[in-house]
Amino acid sequence: MAIYDSPKFILGVRALQGFLTIITLGLTAYVVDWWSGYWHASAPSQVNFLLFCSIWAIIALIYLIVVPWKFSHTQAHHKFAILGFEAITMFFWFAGFIALAVFLGDRVCFGNVCSAAKAAAAFGAFEWIAWTITTVLAALHAFGRGSAGSSRHADPKLNMAEGT
Repeated sequence: MAIYDSPKFILGVRALQGFLTIITLGLTAYVVDWWSGYWHASAPSQVNFLLFCSIWAIIALIYLIVVPWKFSHTQAHHKFAILGFEAITMFFWFAGFIALAVFLGDRVCFGNVCSAAKAAAAFGAFEWIAWTITTVLAALHAFGRGSAGSSRHADPKLNMAEGT
């Protein structure tokens, strides 16, 4: 059995992605709130984009957990739709943590809000790694399965409700 056929492994990585997303959401929301209150202006776009990445990841996680679990025999469980959600989310996290790290790199910054922004960038990098892992697994599932890979729908064996 290949690793991308293991519902327990995929669900474990999804749990890690969700945990890291909640942490990053909290950190970036704190930075945005502080910036808006202290400067009476909108937070920098780099911080706002990482906040968007967290919200997008929650939406993607809902789709990527619920659809294989409850709708494994419908059009919603198309293997390229799953790969698309994975890849878009991975690219968002990559752009988000790089943009925030570059923004923070040339600034004199100190205090709790600065530490929170740096931590958000670091957790964003870990998010990118986690999403890269699942994107590679989704690509292997979509393209690398020989005759089973030619099916339009994702493998029904990946139903998250089975074996967990």
